[in-house]
Amino acid sequence: MKDLIRLKGLYQKELMEQVIPFWEQKSPDVKYGGYFTCLDRQGNVFDTDKFMWLQGRQVWFFSMIYNRIAPKKEWLDMAETGAQFMSRYGMDAEGNWYFSLTREGRPLVQPYNIFSDCFAAMGFAELYRATGNNRYRDIALRTFGNIRNRASNPKGRYSKTYPETRPMKSFSLPMISCNLALILEEVIGSSEVDTVIEPLIHEVMDVFYQKDTGLIVENVAPDGSFLDCFEGRQVNPGHVNESMWFMMDIAQRYNRQELMLRTVDVLIRSVEYGWDKQYDGIFYFLDCKGYPPQQLEWDQKLWWVHVETLIALLKGYKYTGDLRCKEWFLKLHDYTWSHFRDNEFPEWYGYLTRQGDPLLTLKGGKWKGCFHVPRGLFQIWTTLNQ
Repeated sequence: MKDLIRLKGLYQKELMEQVIPFWEQKSPDVKYGGYFTCLDRQGNVFDTDKFMWLQGRQVWFFSMIYNRIAPKKEWLDMAETGAQFMSRYGMDAEGNWYFSLTREGRPLVQPYNIFSDCFAAMGFAELYRATGNNRYRDIALRTFGNIRNRASNPKGRYSKTYPETRPMKSFSLPMISCNLALILEEVIGSSEVDTVIEPLIHEVMDVFYQKDTGLIVENVAPDGSFLDCFEGRQVNPGHVNESMWFMMDIAQRYNRQELMLRTVDVLIRSVEYGWDKQYDGIFYFLDCKGYPPQQLEWDQKLWWVHVETLIALLKGYKYTGDLRCKEWFLKLHDYTWSHFRDNEFPEWYGYLTRQGDPLLTLKGGKWKGCFHVPRGLFQIWTTLNQ
């Protein structure tokens, strides 16, 4: 246990002295509101477009640390500058969240991506918890309703697939909804959380889980059957591992030990399958049958995959004492800190080659923002603290 406890201060210091100050100092747009996320290695802005899912994530993060670490006014002010920009410019007439806006707030990309809505709901719910402002609650509640209404066809008229030829449903939405429902509890109520959670557990642990391989795939047919095509064979180890710590939190909440133990088995199988035995680290995409993946970037090593897996492994060890989780956590910790952490400038690299060298030195962009690194540091620090 001592070899884990010694890491507590490391994660706390990295969060409080490096990562939070980076986003506090570099991301606010003091002229138009909201946040810059396209930041180079030193934190200089290299593009001013604003992506709603990253804006929502940052609203959530600064609201969350206000609620869970300390009620610092500057953290609440940071959250509200994003929320005010989002609520003023971020939605279309039906309340769906655009994917991206110009710096000034003009729509750039239509609301095709339901994850913009997911992270908006998450951000406004956490900000409501911090402020008690019913306006934030109403936005979160309306957005959650839109998510549920769109769940069977998330992209709607923006889908590029031909209808009915090969319909499929994606793992991403039920996976993220497990965590979202818990965050929205003060908005939707505990009884609604209980109602929503059970079918989501079934989706994650049964529908997308493939008994023959022990893997979770990214896409299945609407009836849950396996699709033997690129999309149907696709495995995203990062998604699987992230979803397992969501499942662990749910199992802990409802005192479901059988579910807890099963999540650990699924997690370990995913880590073992996703591990690069030649260069170390976890692959971005794989094929459940071992065929060449569709994605050309399949062998890159991404920050969020490794950070989310660290969280899951540590929680798995905390909740079950399974030594496989501890051993993998320590191994992955060494890889993650030696490859993703920038020893010269704050925040972490996001994209590595298969060999582990920085592919891009940016600290934020269209897909990477103030979320996985700081959330991961917080989760690991507080889990070690417990």
